[in-house]
Amino acid sequence: MEDRVEGVTREPYRMEGLPERVTVYEVGPRDGLQNESAVVPVEVKAEFVARLAAAGHRVIEATSFVHPKWVPQLADAAELLTSMERAPGVRYPVLVPNERGLDRALEHGVTEIAIFGSATETFAAKNLNRTLDSQFEMFAPVVSRALEHGLKVRAYVSMCFGDPWEGPTPVAQVVEVGRRLLDLGCYELSLGDTIGVGTPGHVTALIEAFGGPEKLAVHFHDTYGQALANTLAALRAGVTVVDASTGGIGGCPYAESATGNLATEDLVWMLHGLGVETGLDLNTLVETSTWLAARLGRPSPSRVVQALS
Repeated sequence: MEDRVEGVTREPYRMEGLPERVTVYEVGPRDGLQNESAVVPVEVKAEFVARLAAAGHRVIEATSFVHPKWVPQLADAAELLTSMERAPGVRYPVLVPNERGLDRALEHGVTEIAIFGSATETFAAKNLNRTLDSQFEMFAPVVSRALEHGLKVRAYVSMCFGDPWEGPTPVAQVVEVGRRLLDLGCYELSLGDTIGVGTPGHVTALIEAFGGPEKLAVHFHDTYGQALANTLAALRAGVTVVDASTGGIGGCPYAESATGNLATEDLVWMLHGLGVETGLDLNTLVETSTWLAARLGRPSPSRVVQALS
């Protein structure tokens, strides 16, 4: 594998213990745009999704059916799903918070959804208006009905490494929440470092506490500059699915200390340098981020985009 940037061919150097291929689960259209101060026009979102597919993405989280009062930036979810083009072989999951969100997803022909749980009591109250335990009462019928309709269901767990109100999150607590979500029937569990406080040793310990990487994905924020290091630790522990946001946009509207997601371009630069296949074209990603930054009215926070655009 080679990346050709600015006329220079970059050769990979493999490290032992890494997977041959990694799936980049692109969250920019949902987790990225939901944290923008301004509402992005639906036609821009549709083009963003199309550009991501053209760059080689095979999983693009398109939007969310969260109530528009809470996330007005994604209030046009139905319009987007109606208007956007779907490339062959590309999955377009959407986030749903509850049964009403599932109803809307089913109405629009969605074939894959994600639910969003919390590893801590305080964040469950602030984000879900539930207790840590009662959140499963909300998720159970959503997952059950989705599976009955033939949908795939992914689960996110937020605050896996730390919570701005409670401090460090106990590993055993994360494992208990995560296993309960998997037991509902979710095919994959994405471990979220919502405020970016995780470090590589913590990442390794958490994956080991789950008994290994089976059904696990990782979702890192770069608040303390640890996202790539944490990703490398996860890969060495056997994880092969990594969430990322093109351009590094995003955060969390319910946790002010959460900064941008791991940038897809930064991730791809590292993976290709390690000889790990992604199926993604770095130049097309950089062009997409530069295009989107112009429409958002600010530069991309991705270091690779800044270096290459």
